[in-house]
Amino acid sequence: MSPEVRTNVNMKPYRTALALPGLRSLLLVAVLARIPLTATGVTLTFHVVLDLDRGYGAAGLVGAAVTVGAAIGGPLLGRLVDRRGLRPVLVLTGIAEAVFWTTAPSLSYPLLLPAAFVAGSLALPIFSVVRQSIAALVPEDQRRQAYALDSMSVELSFMIGPALAVALVTAISAQTTLYLVGGGIVAAGIALWLMNPPIRSAAEPSGPRRHVPRREWLTPRLLAVLALSTAATLVLGGTDVAVVAVLRASGEANWTGAVLAGWAIASLAGGFAYGAVHRSLSPLVLTAALALCTIPVGLGGAHWWLLCLALIPAGALCAPTIAASSDAVSRLAPAEVRGEAMGLHGSAVTVGIAVGAPLAGAVIDASAPLWGFVVTGALGALVTLAVLPSELRRRRHADALASVPPAEPELATATATH
Repeated sequence: MSPEVRTNVNMKPYRTALALPGLRSLLLVAVLARIPLTATGVTLTFHVVLDLDRGYGAAGLVGAAVTVGAAIGGPLLGRLVDRRGLRPVLVLTGIAEAVFWTTAPSLSYPLLLPAAFVAGSLALPIFSVVRQSIAALVPEDQRRQAYALDSMSVELSFMIGPALAVALVTAISAQTTLYLVGGGIVAAGIALWLMNPPIRSAAEPSGPRRHVPRREWLTPRLLAVLALSTAATLVLGGTDVAVVAVLRASGEANWTGAVLAGWAIASLAGGFAYGAVHRSLSPLVLTAALALCTIPVGLGGAHWWLLCLALIPAGALCAPTIAASSDAVSRLAPAEVRGEAMGLHGSAVTVGIAVGAPLAGAVIDASAPLWGFVVTGALGALVTLAVLPSELRRRRHADALASVPPAEPELATATATH
């Protein structure tokens, strides 16, 4: 088969998905809107260290306040989207973002901490809203490609946002960068408000929202997907810290950017391949593979290029794992509560990163850098082992139902008449 034919075969699922009305523009807005959001952490860190003359521990507390607020506020904002629609939530969060980012440069550290928590709880819900809108715009049989594209756009945003923030802080100042990041977030909210992407598909009921009790949709299977999402991002958060520690220990810290860029490129390639193949993989399989491939990464720490090569298998699984979990949540949650479910998914992802990074740091401080990979990878694998029995039971039950022959028409009719 010629390379041209192979390219056409690989690109066909993406061309079909991108031809859907509204998806191309949604993904474009998403990647641009997420850039300032991915720059918030490093910008606040520089502000606390450089402008407020505090240590990195104090900066970490501000980041933790934002993270905890986001984990709590995400599902609540998603529920508000379900009940009131997208635009009122964008107005609320846009005003909150504007107030925080215009006042943050002048706040003292004791005031910045609670303000960061409130800002996190009312953060612009771009990540969850985009994933909710994808579920509304894209039929189920094409969501794998759409969520793969979304995961790749997230990876691009994380490649651009923090690096751009560092460049701005270096060229101008941390305080000015705070204003610029805040302005970018508010502009993203305005763009999303003007676009007003759908949160329910045309085939789903558009009338008054049917009340769906949580016990009906927050099922063990959905909880398992959320647990796997947390496990996956715990591994990713730990990897981020362990890479820095390994390179510093080997005296090659100046190659950190190159190694992290290689990791991100592997994730982009993996996300592309995941959307192009014909068969889906479950979040359980992908999370287990990600965790297991992360455990031995530290063995390549003797040289930066060995570490880069060791990261390729795990890196190639990053975007597919997040895409698969987003896809699973979109399928398991009814349309009436999809915003809250996507908010819970966002919280699960946030909690994983928030736990993984300090956990890897504590392990590294107590032992050696390579154990950062081992411990976080092993924890991710343990979560998949804990989820495995329920997944096997579910599949056996589904197979048993599939093997039951349909009732004879005569029997069904006789039963109905009685």
